[in-house]
Amino acid sequence: MTARPILSNDTARRLFLDRHGLLSTIGGPGRGADLADVITDLGFVQVDSVNTLARAHDLILWSRRGQYRPPALQSLLHRDRAVFEHWTHDASVIPVAFFHHWRHRFETDRQHLHRRWQEWRRDGFLDKIEEVRRQIETQGECTSGTVGEGEERKSGGWWDWHPSKTALEYLWRTGEVSVVRRDGFQKVYDLTERVIPPAHLSARTDRDESVDWAMRAALDRLGFATSTELSAFWELATKEEARAWCQSALSRGEIIEVEVEGATGERRRAFARPGAWETSLPDPSTRVRILSPFDPALRDRARAERLFGFHYRIEIFVPAPKRTYGYYVFPVMEGTRLIGRIDMKADRPAGAVDITAFWPEAGVRMGKGRLARLEAEIERIARFAGCPDLRFAPGWLRDPMAR
Repeated sequence: MTARPILSNDTARRLFLDRHGLLSTIGGPGRGADLADVITDLGFVQVDSVNTLARAHDLILWSRRGQYRPPALQSLLHRDRAVFEHWTHDASVIPVAFFHHWRHRFETDRQHLHRRWQEWRRDGFLDKIEEVRRQIETQGECTSGTVGEGEERKSGGWWDWHPSKTALEYLWRTGEVSVVRRDGFQKVYDLTERVIPPAHLSARTDRDESVDWAMRAALDRLGFATSTELSAFWELATKEEARAWCQSALSRGEIIEVEVEGATGERRRAFARPGAWETSLPDPSTRVRILSPFDPALRDRARAERLFGFHYRIEIFVPAPKRTYGYYVFPVMEGTRLIGRIDMKADRPAGAVDITAFWPEAGVRMGKGRLARLEAEIERIARFAGCPDLRFAPGWLRDPMAR
């Protein structure tokens, strides 16, 4: 029996980060076709509302294209129709060329949202679906604030939407309406046939074809993965479908099994394309990067911990006295290493960024050169956030042993 190839931890990190656009610094205007290519290479970009410093999707794109600015993404969505918004593991911006594969997701959601949302949300949304659909058909674009006139609005979270808002979200999740644009961060919807370009609207694939595409496309974007990780990438295929695809592709010689070495030396079996790790990879950038907590390279917290030895959990929902680091703390990367995390936030009225603390990882020495690179990145991200003044708290550079 042929021994499985072993990917050293250094090789695995470099391959993984190269596929995520983080191994080297690549120039580009960060708009138009260049920005669309970045999103296609990543597969999707998660959209998140938290704006402590910059929204997650904007920071993800800026980390890969320093010239990127938020209006460029809205132009891709609203003007160019090069991307659409829908669901992967969470709400995301996705290349419109992939839209036809999401038709299977629409049908899956249609089958289970009736039951789930009836259990989780306020009653009455099913009765509002046709009314909301007709309103959009006859009156055009709408928001959650312009449907359900007279319905009680509450300040609760997603579980307490008024019935017509729930109906509107249901129509979006099942593909009948699409996001036209964002006004601020509020979604504006219209009928899907008025939003998605005809060529993509009319395209169709059967489920087996879409599963095959999803598995291949996920593996190409991860470099190596287990069947569970392939299933989770787009959340278009079930775990059972992913396992079956891996076994079939393995028998055809399209993929092979490899042993991936983790940060502590342990090995974990995964699948990869033959020779994927043998391609010439660029040298890692020496730049220090402040990443979004929702960066695609870090969204799978368990994988990030295995590969980089970096334990990260977002503490938004942790009561303040129980937080280890802070409300919204950003991971910090240098080369192929996650070197720490930083607690910082924008004070927009003052045009300043407050840097509360940077915690280096154990074993990371903050010499003059590394500290200068970190401060240069803080300056870059502050300019991106439109708050160029920096306010460092006393003792902001923490001792990694004092936690």
